[in-house]
Amino acid sequence: MSTENSGFSRDDYHYMQQAIALAKQGHYTTSPNPRVGCLIVNKGEVVGRGYHAKAGQGHAEVYALKAAGEQANGATAYVTLEPCSHFGRTPPCAQALINAGVSKVIAAMVDPNPKVAGRGLAMLADAGIETHSGLLEAEAQQLNPGFIYLMRNKRPYLRCKLAASLDGKTAMASGESKWITSSAARIDVQRLRAQSCGVITGADSVLTDNAKMNVRWSELGELKARYSQHDLRQPLRVIIDGKHRLAPDLAIFASDGPILLCGSKVDLDERYQWPSFVEYLQLPLVDGYLDLAQLLLELGKRGLNDLLLESGARLAGAFFEQNLVNELILYQAPKLIGSEGKSLLAFDQIDKLADAKTLSITDCRMVGSDLRISAQVNSSHG
Repeated sequence: MSTENSGFSRDDYHYMQQAIALAKQGHYTTSPNPRVGCLIVNKGEVVGRGYHAKAGQGHAEVYALKAAGEQANGATAYVTLEPCSHFGRTPPCAQALINAGVSKVIAAMVDPNPKVAGRGLAMLADAGIETHSGLLEAEAQQLNPGFIYLMRNKRPYLRCKLAASLDGKTAMASGESKWITSSAARIDVQRLRAQSCGVITGADSVLTDNAKMNVRWSELGELKARYSQHDLRQPLRVIIDGKHRLAPDLAIFASDGPILLCGSKVDLDERYQWPSFVEYLQLPLVDGYLDLAQLLLELGKRGLNDLLLESGARLAGAFFEQNLVNELILYQAPKLIGSEGKSLLAFDQIDKLADAKTLSITDCRMVGSDLRISAQVNSSHG
């Protein structure tokens, strides 16, 4: 029998909190798969723990059941996401739980993946296993905003990173911008890249800064002690080059890691010899500009669910203007640059305050000497 939000005990909450903590251990490595933790408890004793570490490897339930061994028989499984019911790169976890003889499964949330969507819990219930869902659901959802958003909206969750002075300027009038923020903020940005499936930038940023836009393990701070350089994969670097100004002699094309170069041509510029890891994506034009909404849909089709936008004012402004940004991460340095400095965002003038883009601040904290503000973008697009 499957029920939601039904009379969970204090112990249930305690064990699910442990499962959520396990899931967080895969924060930087599971992409594009969801972060999932599982705890097996038999007669008040934790007999198995597991979490999903990497796409293609065993799911959380598999590792927890392996650790529990025969003690899984008659036990309760606490899992942060409904056990899968379909064959993917690994067998279905619901069947593994059935085979192990667990007597009860408590899931924090139902899987939003249409291939699962309650089928895992139904499979367990049909096998006579008591099932429940909804325990610490909000906390479990926070583990996987990208995965959930993609399953519900068919496009990735887009997080925009911006850095500015306290008066909202990103650079001097001359273009000088290194460095507005502190080294601690730049380490924090490396963590944002490391957790993302892809990083989107524009030709302006690549040409101005000759940036590589990759994850640099040497700049990950204390994370280096928890993850090996081998375990941290490079996100897909998505470069928007509507005017086809880029050439393969730039630094971004010299560092290994997949690159998706986006433009309006049919294929890569035949004047150049491009590295093998560069793929080209032709996008349609809307009012003379590349279709950004279509880009996100295309990335969603590839399974990318959590994207980081790091770009100049014009491209970032275009994503905001089209209501394509879900979250803003703003680093503000304790500096004043003045009215001649370059602005944070550029989009069409808004004449009425009522039409201004509104956000809901979810977190404020100090990162080194800088203030980091996290905010959800309020919009009607999902």
